[in-house]
Amino acid sequence: MRQPEQEFKNPPGTAPRRQKPRLPRQAMATVLAAAALAGTATGAEANLEEVIVVATRMAVSPDTVGNSVTVLNERLIRESQAIVVSDLLASTPGVTFARNGGPGTLTSVRIRGAESDQTLVLIDGVQMNDPSAAGGGFDFGNLLVGDISRIEILRGAQSTLYGSQAIGGVLNIITREPEGTLGGSLQGEIGSFQSGMFKGSMGGKFDRLSFRVGAGYYNTSSVSTFAGGQEKDPFRNSTVTARLGYEFTPDVALDLRAYYADGKSNYDGFPAPAFVFADEGDYSITRQFVSYNGLRFGLFGNRLQNRVAYQYTNNDRGLYLNNGLSVSRTGDYQGQNNRVEYQGTIEIADGYRAVFGLQHEQSEMVTKSEAISADVGQDSIYAQVQGEVAKGLTLTAGGRHDDHETFGTHQTGQFAVAWALGSGTVLRASVGQGFKAPTLYQLFSPYRNPGLEPEQSSSWDAGVEQRLMDRRVVLSATYFSRDTRNQIDFLSCTVPLNALCTAAGHSSFGYYQNTGRAAATGIELQASLHPVEPFEVQLNYTNMQAENRTPGSSAFGKRLPRRPDTSANLSVSYAWPVRLKTTVAARYSGASFDNASNTRRLDSYMLVDLRVAYALNDSMEIFGRLENAFDEEYETVYQYGTLGRSGFVGLSTKF
Repeated sequence: MRQPEQEFKNPPGTAPRRQKPRLPRQAMATVLAAAALAGTATGAEANLEEVIVVATRMAVSPDTVGNSVTVLNERLIRESQAIVVSDLLASTPGVTFARNGGPGTLTSVRIRGAESDQTLVLIDGVQMNDPSAAGGGFDFGNLLVGDISRIEILRGAQSTLYGSQAIGGVLNIITREPEGTLGGSLQGEIGSFQSGMFKGSMGGKFDRLSFRVGAGYYNTSSVSTFAGGQEKDPFRNSTVTARLGYEFTPDVALDLRAYYADGKSNYDGFPAPAFVFADEGDYSITRQFVSYNGLRFGLFGNRLQNRVAYQYTNNDRGLYLNNGLSVSRTGDYQGQNNRVEYQGTIEIADGYRAVFGLQHEQSEMVTKSEAISADVGQDSIYAQVQGEVAKGLTLTAGGRHDDHETFGTHQTGQFAVAWALGSGTVLRASVGQGFKAPTLYQLFSPYRNPGLEPEQSSSWDAGVEQRLMDRRVVLSATYFSRDTRNQIDFLSCTVPLNALCTAAGHSSFGYYQNTGRAAATGIELQASLHPVEPFEVQLNYTNMQAENRTPGSSAFGKRLPRRPDTSANLSVSYAWPVRLKTTVAARYSGASFDNASNTRRLDSYMLVDLRVAYALNDSMEIFGRLENAFDEEYETVYQYGTLGRSGFVGLSTKF
């Protein structure tokens, strides 16, 4: 099985690593039009309570979604006072993260125990995988909350609609959209570790034109990446987001979006002459740029909504060695994605809708430090149909065909059922397939293997949701299971195997191969309690067994690294009659192991945060929080530092 990021034996020269009635047809058509353009939640949709986009690529009522989805809306995000997106995600069931130090360092997010690079990340509808990374995954270290208004977490294998990488699930991150007349917001905070954050945004709608621009800056001295270190490893980040829309006619609209993040993070390493983990002045600079250019148009009285789009992502990572006397660039990685796609959304008949699409993707990787330049193309076609076959019973089924330049063709499918029984009861079940194409590094680096096949998975889940007291109490339980095979691992060719590796046409240091297999099963429980207006409780609990199932492996039957067997979150809030709201939040993580052999144990821990917010008036609020209030000592990665007790205070205003 794969080694965890810290222990992964990298090839030489690489970096260490309220139930709702059905919408009227006219309203539904409006929402579908907007969703077809964005591929995500839109402004029209935002005015409608409880719609989900990520599960079907259409805006639909939750009662029709058979998949397991959690939505973090704008209120929840704001009241969390979170700076880093990974902290937000960890407050939801089935999601955990591991971070190699303080904010800004390498951060791996896992859904239901899948590998971090088996989680597909979307920002405003654009897929965010990094072709220059060895595993092609997304590093959450540089992703801050910024101008985000909504996050949808879709669990389980989801490659039918989203293609490669959606083995564990999909994270759909949506920035704020223009609304109303010209207006904006400002927010700033200061706190422990010499931390400072400032962000602002402005936008509005003017007849046919709409725009929104947001920007933010965050800086912290943080803690030492090496848990035993004495020096600080600071992190700074600048982020800009922008949206521009123009309606040529009521049926034709242009949608332009951009996202840019620039982060610098210091980290520690293994300096000479001892070559053991210790303080060091090394740092990385990561720049990410995303652009989306889409045109939406309706046909046949808007029954058919169409979207054509060009998407571009660029990830530029530089690694720098600082020995105190000089600085040298030791790693240079650039990954680009160019995607052209068409998506159609059609209302086939009353209660029956379909989404279908075509996509061409060209990925490119350039690593100057290793003199590698490679690219690969992939063409895809997909379709999914959803229909209410009986009162309250909704079925969803779809399929996908991918044609990859290197490994050939691959097919995936999925099926889901949602049954709203009345009396606030909804039954859900889904089964799906996922795959992950070999990365450019795995195919074209010195440790390449052109014969690699895609990683594959199949998953299913089943659950029940019960709403009581006019949705003041919502309870749910979900059981899930996933089997992953053909995982790509790096096989080391140590003496005396070097000659055998060379004879087989591989590097004498090692090569990539489809050898891994894993399985995960578990249960997720959630409760949302709002018995009286000022009082609110949110609770979730996950119990999961994620194991290595690789035949013949010495780690067979052992737990996968850095996957706690249990995790839980509790949030208790009270809105006082004096514009004051207080919250106590706790996150528990059970024990896990840091390595595949399960010889290094990471102890369980509980973090308690205290939050307070006071509205000075209708447009201005002062807030503060105490994180890790009991100064818990813990690790998410062996020997890597974590933040102790820390306090922050801030002010926000809107205009």
